[in-house]
Amino acid sequence: MSPSAGSVGPVRPQRARFDAPLALRCGRSIAGYELVYETYGTLDADRSNAILVCHALNASHHVAGWYEDDPDNVGWWDNIIGPGKPVDTNRFFVIGVNNLGGCFGSTGPMSIDPATGEPYGGDFPLVTVEDWVEAQARLADHLGIQRFAAVMGGSLGAMQALSWTRQFPDRLGHALVIACAPNLSAQNIAFNEVARQAILTDPDFQDGRYYAAGGAPTRGLRVARMVGHITYLSDDTMASKFGRQLREGGLRYSFEPEFQIESYLRHQGGKFAGYFDANTYLRITKALDYFDPAYETGGDLARALAPARAGFLVISFTTDWRFAPERSREIVQALLRNGRDVTYGEIDAPHGHDAFLLDDPRYHALVAAYLDRVARGLPTGASGEAGRAPEPEARA
Repeated sequence: MSPSAGSVGPVRPQRARFDAPLALRCGRSIAGYELVYETYGTLDADRSNAILVCHALNASHHVAGWYEDDPDNVGWWDNIIGPGKPVDTNRFFVIGVNNLGGCFGSTGPMSIDPATGEPYGGDFPLVTVEDWVEAQARLADHLGIQRFAAVMGGSLGAMQALSWTRQFPDRLGHALVIACAPNLSAQNIAFNEVARQAILTDPDFQDGRYYAAGGAPTRGLRVARMVGHITYLSDDTMASKFGRQLREGGLRYSFEPEFQIESYLRHQGGKFAGYFDANTYLRITKALDYFDPAYETGGDLARALAPARAGFLVISFTTDWRFAPERSREIVQALLRNGRDVTYGEIDAPHGHDAFLLDDPRYHALVAAYLDRVARGLPTGASGEAGRAPEPEARA
């Protein structure tokens, strides 16, 4: 992957350690955990221009720029974050964080459990969107940021942005909720369960304790990714890219990949299994399933979102059948019933759920216009003398 024009350039991850226990929704707690994060842009002296970017299922803290020792490793939202881009790092201090339970440096199943001296593996607790938000708030404290100008994300990241407005309503000015749903449909939970079963039934899974054996349930993870990838693309995209094209001139009457779409899915599955951790995948898909703000209000989403005080930009994409536009409109209607300030955009795009990652000029223009409004609403002098973020490896 090549960086987009106007990238933030070379970046480096930072690490924060938290010794105070974090109580989790599952009833367990975790102490002595670390969060890996990256920052782009300059934090203003009054620390009012920070934007938190929450990541989706298989992403990480590496949101923009590239690494000097690995220039092909470009941030997953590099096309939208950078100087002069919709999320303009000339105006905003942008933070990306790898969530607790992740596999890109933050404490997760691959980390050493201090109680045993071995990797947590399958013993790592199940975490929720709400747990991630609590941990992100602690990272904000560590960075000296009392209030974010905005919290934003797409897909699972958007669920975190939405949860921020309920859990810490006074700590953010705006929420950008992109390609989201207020909870997963039964169909989406079903897809996640098929993916999990592919991992759990792989003989190499070993109840999540596969690290010591030097192996991994790569077959199961490969299938899980193939299932998930199907849901990220629209039927139109699949038809236009692959149709019924054969890899060779004719049918071979075998179980090897003969159609281009088969080859593509196997390639995507194999690539994913080479860098992602199966234990993390299991936990993140469960966090998706569990997310349901209205669960405790008897299904009343407006009442569930009543604590929110932020302004909202909600964006959906017409061919996103995983988180369809009507699900975003449920969020919009609930917010309007609460008298919130909401901007809603429904982008006619052919790319399916993956559209929030791609270069659609209408989508990018909408984000840019909204964040221009956010920037103009920052305190006078917010672009003055720069403040300093804590140095890497600092403890909190």
